Amino acid sequence: MIQQTIAPEGKQTLALSRTNVAFFAAVHGVALLAPWFFSWSALGVAIALHWLFGSIGICLGYHRLLTHRSLQVPQWLEYILATIGAMALQGGPIFWVATHRLHHAHTEDEEKDPYSAKRGFWWSHMLWLLYPQKGFFNYETYKKSAPNLDRHPYYRWLNQNFLLLQIPLGLLLYGLGGWSFVIYGLFLRAVLLWHSTWLINSASHARGYRNFSVDDGSRNLWWAAILTYGEGWHNNHHARPRIAKAGYHWWEIDPTWWAIQVLKTLGLAKKIVV
Repeated sequence: MIQQTIAPEGKQTLALSRTNVAFFAAVHGVALLAPWFFSWSALGVAIALHWLFGSIGICLGYHRLLTHRSLQVPQWLEYILATIGAMALQGGPIFWVATHRLHHAHTEDEEKDPYSAKRGFWWSHMLWLLYPQKGFFNYETYKKSAPNLDRHPYYRWLNQNFLLLQIPLGLLLYGLGGWSFVIYGLFLRAVLLWHSTWLINSASHARGYRNFSVDDGSRNLWWAAILTYGEGWHNNHHARPRIAKAGYHWWEIDPTWWAIQVLKTLGLAKKIVV
């Protein structure tokens, strides 16, 4: 049973957030309707948006660009990538970047890592979201871990209003393909992308192989890398977090790195850390 922990602001009792539970349960519940609304085109939309919001938005935008500054792109393109990341429904850019930076700064520390794997598979996978610790979810606190983003008015707006982006997305999907597209492109896609991302926090700290000896349990997990467009080469990443490329061996496929190479070819990505 989860009872209490120590967050950055001090000791506090953990409480189950009914709001968070209701939100995640509702999205999962609607996603379960997918078999009754199946069409190949709807499945294609779900896969395409999983890639767009996952690889381009989260892996490239939120993670390698905003969190680790592994490359530079024009400011207008950075805003676009951050917006695509916000469409993934994984929180605003300041929140996402701040919690991930804390994860790297205090990897697997049961008090300071928001999703410490040492607290168990399910804690690092999703319970940290259902039992939100004030120190990690309070804007005035977590923004201190992402001050460079907090200086941008647009990122502050996106951080507060990322949920609203699902409204025009839902309307667009409904207009293109009715409820089938909405359920697959919004709800099922969100659930699949959540669990894909969460597996990096949980499974990739428990199973797989290591190329580097590091002071944490990060592992390279091939199937997690497939689901997350290269993020599953997690031991590589923890050993060298600022490197833009996650896969080091020929078999460590990294589609997000391919996208970075495309931006480089177009002259849109510079100062890529390799």
